[in-house]
This record gives sequence, structure tokens and C-alpha cells, in this order.
Amino acid sequence: TRGRRLRGRQLVDQLLMLVCLLAMLATTEGGAPARPSAFLAATKEGGAPARTFLDAAPKLGLGLAALGRPGYINLGRDAELGADRTPAAMERRAHEVLDSAYSAGVRYFDCARSYGESERFMSSWLSSRDGGEEVLVGSKWGYRYTAGWKVDNGGEPHEVKDHSLGHLQSQTDETVAYLGPQLCLYQIHSATLESGVLDDAGVLAELRRLKTERGWRIGLSVSGPGQADTIRVALSLDPPLFDCV
Repeated sequence: TRGRRLRGRQLVDQLLMLVCLLAMLATTEGGAPARPSAFLAATKEGGAPARTFLDAAPKLGLGLAALGRPGYINLGRDAELGADRTPAAMERRAHEVLDSAYSAGVRYFDCARSYGESERFMSSWLSSRDGGEEVLVGSKWGYRYTAGWKVDNGGEPHEVKDHSLGHLQSQTDETVAYLGPQLCLYQIHSATLESGVLDDAGVLAELRRLKTERGWRIGLSVSGPGQADTIRVALSLDPPLFDCV
């Protein structure tokens, strides 16, 4: 048991070292942590255009893909985390990393519905601290987490892609329940031309509605061999929809 605790601590220490090194890139020229206040102003209704959004947003963020679920693709995960991967243990470790990332100057954090309990862990961390107004949070829709908090899912995928309108609507409700007004960026998770998401008039209309009514910036992540073509199609939409990739 002591060895498992030490290995878990080693993982946290390694993550914190990485956060500290990367956070040096996220500071302003004067050496202070990049502050998202200008970004928040740019996201208000009638605010600045997308270029200001990109200029004002933090240049570095921390993703919760490996922090929000017990099984992930990281090499050496078994040796580092040991057997204690209960939701409570993973939440505690996630909070440790989030605390250190914030102390190092990181102000943007990325979640997704398929990252297990990442949104819940993010929500509980925000509730436990002051200064939430200086934190920017993004999340992604499009994959459903299907592993049921298991590391070994019997060869079945841990997440399943679904870019339908119904899935967008249901996952939006779930994300709002956890992140609410803290959310500033909402992205399609792993868009491809094959998924048809960029040709779905209903999905695009719903994303435009969210952008207008909630004031969210809309983005997309891409995957597969045709990423460049996917980005070209996304950026060619008229009127423009996407603020970042």
C-alpha cells in the first residue's frame, strides 16, 4: 500500500513539474501569469470579434483527459496510480494538479463529456476556491463515456462518438449542470468529414444558438488523416461559426 501511495505521488510530482515548465510559456512579458480578464470582456454580448478572443485567451491550458477517468492511454499508468482509482481518489488527485497548475499561472482548463468525471471534478474544484472568475473553462461534446469507471472494459471502447443533434442537446444540458456560467468555450469533439457533423444543418443551427444566447465561443477539435480538410470546411462556413480549433 505504501508503495502504491509513493507511485501515485510520483505521478502527481511529474505532472506538477510539467505544469511548472509549461506555465513559463503562459506568462506575460512582465513575468506575471496571463490573466483572462480581457478574454472575459471579449465574450460578452456585443463584445470583440474572434481575433480579439484568440489574442486575449490564455496561451496555455491544462486538459483533464487523464485526470477524470481511471483508465487512459498513458504509458506506465498502472505503476504510477496503483489500484486506488475510486472516484474520490481520482478527484483528490485531480484537485492537486489543478491547484498546482493554477499556482503556476495556468488559467484555462479543458474538459469533455467523455473524460469520465472531468466536469464534475472541475466543478467541485471551482466551488472549493475563490477566484473562479479568473479561470476559463472549455468543454467538448460528441463522445459518450461508456467504460463505467472500469480500467479494463473487456475490449470494448471506453467512449463512443455520436455527433447527432440529440446528443449535442443532451450533452449540453449535462455540461451546463456542472460548469454553468463558468463555461466559455464549447467544442465539437474530434470532428471529421466522415462523421457528417459539419453538414448537419440542425447541429450547426444549435451551435449558433448556443453562441448567440449563451455567449459561448464555439470551436472544434479534429482527428484522423483528413484534419486539414476538416478545418478548411469548418472555416468556410458562411456565416462563420467557429472561433478556434
